[in-house]
Amino acid sequence: MQPLHSLTPARCTKIRFILTDIDDTVTTEGRLTGEAYQALESLSEAGLTVIPITGRPAGWCDHIARMWPVFGIVGENGAFYLRYDRQARRMHSHYWATPEHRAENRQKLNTLSAAILKAVPGSALASDQNYREADLAIDFCEDVSPLRESEVQKIVHLFQQAGAEAKVSSIHVNGWFGQYDKLSMTRTLFAREFDMKLEAHLDEILFIGDSPNDEPMFKFFNISVGVANIQTQLHRLTDHPKFVTEGHGGSGFVEMAKWVLAARGDCAPAHIAR
Repeated sequence: MQPLHSLTPARCTKIRFILTDIDDTVTTEGRLTGEAYQALESLSEAGLTVIPITGRPAGWCDHIARMWPVFGIVGENGAFYLRYDRQARRMHSHYWATPEHRAENRQKLNTLSAAILKAVPGSALASDQNYREADLAIDFCEDVSPLRESEVQKIVHLFQQAGAEAKVSSIHVNGWFGQYDKLSMTRTLFAREFDMKLEAHLDEILFIGDSPNDEPMFKFFNISVGVANIQTQLHRLTDHPKFVTEGHGGSGFVEMAKWVLAARGDCAPAHIAR
């Protein structure tokens, strides 16, 4: 991983899209700071298309698509994307699975949930589980005492043993039935909304994240950035981001935004703490 300041201004000026994880990337210790939200606003006002790519639930994503300065959002690790048309006051959505398949999968996940919570004492359903449509989120450190790495991996194994996909974020293990992830739904969004194939526009897209469920994005995108707390997740990653910020969480996101905007001449030169 190279320091963010090695991402040259010439490369920054080509960027048109900012794709970002949310938890511990835009947020800091579970909070969205004013500085991080202002960074989102500044990127959008500069003409960059901002799209969160998150593991958070459909209920949160509906709010974010409506209320944040973003084009749209990919949620539940690629189960769907949402785009709010502000002029028409209409939410557009696209799901990987049909409503019938989502209902079937929910029944299987409910059964699996009980088995995981019994097998891994100290784990819990994520506090946002009630707002999820397609996946099961098991909390291992957000609102519970942090579990050991072996216990996190046991949760992953139980998902996989049941035939489910499983991804570790900075706070949850997310599991679902279906062959999709953050990258596959990002491909779908770009194809449907922009008539674009990602491979043809890699110099125009920056992705920033912090955890293993971002790994497909880190691997695929030429301009992939990890906020500094990615260092705590490297033992879970095979593919690392190409660049890394000095700031943690939302501070790292602000650092990235300032760096890109300064290169484009859209703000005063960013001050990057040494």
